[in-house]
Amino acid sequence: MSTPNAYELGFRSVEREVTDRRLPVEGTIPDWLSGRLIRNGPGRFEVGGERATHWFDGLAMLRKYAVDDGEVHYTNRFLRTEAYDAAARGERTGEFASGPGSVRQTLRWLRALGPPASTDNANVHVARFGDHYVAQTEAPRWIAFDPDTLTTRGEFRWTDDLTVHLTAAHTTVDPRTGETVGFGLQFGRRHRYHLYAVDPETAARRRIGSVRAEGPGYVHDCAVTRDYVVLVETPLRIDVWRALVPWGDGLLDMLRYDDDRGTRLLVVDRETGGLVADPTVDPFFTFHHVNAYQSDGEVVMDLVAFADASIVDALTFETLSRDAFAAAPEGRLDRFRIDPDAAEVIRTRRYDGGLELPTVPPAVRTRPYRYAYAQATDRRGANGLVKVDIDRETATEWWARGVYVEEPRMIQRPGADAEDAGVVLAPALDTDAERTVLLVFDAETLSLLARAPLPHAVPFGFHGRFFPADA
Repeated sequence: MSTPNAYELGFRSVEREVTDRRLPVEGTIPDWLSGRLIRNGPGRFEVGGERATHWFDGLAMLRKYAVDDGEVHYTNRFLRTEAYDAAARGERTGEFASGPGSVRQTLRWLRALGPPASTDNANVHVARFGDHYVAQTEAPRWIAFDPDTLTTRGEFRWTDDLTVHLTAAHTTVDPRTGETVGFGLQFGRRHRYHLYAVDPETAARRRIGSVRAEGPGYVHDCAVTRDYVVLVETPLRIDVWRALVPWGDGLLDMLRYDDDRGTRLLVVDRETGGLVADPTVDPFFTFHHVNAYQSDGEVVMDLVAFADASIVDALTFETLSRDAFAAAPEGRLDRFRIDPDAAEVIRTRRYDGGLELPTVPPAVRTRPYRYAYAQATDRRGANGLVKVDIDRETATEWWARGVYVEEPRMIQRPGADAEDAGVVLAPALDTDAERTVLLVFDAETLSLLARAPLPHAVPFGFHGRFFPADA
């Protein structure tokens, strides 16, 4: 019998849930590391005998790695949502690239006298707002969960009157103020991006400001500095007319990439909500930002840039089934220096290797920084881990044949002076062992300190956060 490949293992539905399973640890985890890495991503891809068509469309499943005193305890739990219940009945709901079918969708429109409610399949990210732990997706219906058991608590609802039809599943915590910054898109005669901040104590959301959306664009993430929020509106636009017909197949069916359009960089003042700069640069596409800060009157913004939006279609199962991620185009770490007064932009490359899913230590977000950690993507048969020295434009990489590293999370050692003093946690799929393992690296050298194998292979996930035990 041949060993399953990365596609067969990494996109295979999970059939069981595990609660507080102590994992065997090979190596040594520093005793100062204590907290929970909670990650989000798809766990099941089949509904009613049919398989989803895109990685983004699996049913949301949370995974928790509780680390304390050198031990790791693992829990995975599907979110119990309306989408989950529909799947149990064999019914598909509208997702990123999948729909319930033209006839069924039309009936839903007729019953609702308009577009039905968006999906609550919150499978992209997690956040903490005050005492609330929330699973996030790009639809505006987020789901609260218990951080210890991962059980679903119900839909998380804001109490303000801010209306968004699509929202960023990426929100950024400002370490200076503790507030969380995010944005959403409202469709209308004039489409608008609404930017907001969430109070760290009360979880109340306040509007920062609203800016005009052209296209409107598909914007997945944003950059935050001390004084500004930057939205990168790429030429991948949402065809709103396609959104108004009941027979489309999810958001993917509404996306159009316009090669003749540039990419807008919208710089918004966090205090006044005013648009202080709106330069347009040569077209490119991005999912994820690395970090941003202010220096000498300029906004410095680092992100993972693609030449165009072909990465979106490269993540369909039709393409992934050929050789997992091998056919996906490579993202590059690019820096944009924006002068808000002159609306001038200088673009440079900081790392020539392929990478995605970048993270930085939480303490340096919105501030000048030196190191970024990411999934390294430019080899066949594996995804590695890369640490980029932004200042020196050098990198350290870790690879192992048949091992597919997911999004890394760097945790700084308490009281450490050096930015890279700590560890990096990264789940990875080990195709030879046919299971997922939690890898623990020294953040300075990327030497492997420990590995903790899971009892099964977990489908490739998206994003997560580490919540310290004392936070």
